[in-house]
Amino acid sequence: MAPECKVFSLGDVAKHNTPQDCWLIIDGKVYDVTKFLEDHPGGDEVLLSATGKDATDDFEDVGHSSTARAMMDEYYVGEIDSSTIPSRVKYTPPKQPHYNQDKTTDFIIKILQFLVPLAILGLAVGVRFYTKSA
Repeated sequence: MAPECKVFSLGDVAKHNTPQDCWLIIDGKVYDVTKFLEDHPGGDEVLLSATGKDATDDFEDVGHSSTARAMMDEYYVGEIDSSTIPSRVKYTPPKQPHYNQDKTTDFIIKILQFLVPLAILGLAVGVRFYTKSA
């Protein structure tokens, strides 16, 4: 007869977040890694920072060996109630207003880009001509 699997809520697991009592959630399973903290190659801070949340992505991102995965069975304490883990919210950037510049404004800007430098040049020539003849 198989032993009964214990199911924990995220709140239950989150309470175990100290060096004296450290639990992690990886792939829907709960692990008591307290005894492994000192032996973890990445240091105990890495494991402690992953408490109180689903640490699956953190675990997978590192690329653990098959030996490390096999060691997990030793620390298994139960399953996580997936309904207690908040769903991931996908970030969608806010809609930017579409800038619809009309043709008249385009035309005016192009004319000004031509006329303003031309007016400045004309003014410079006029000042030069006036100051030279005086």
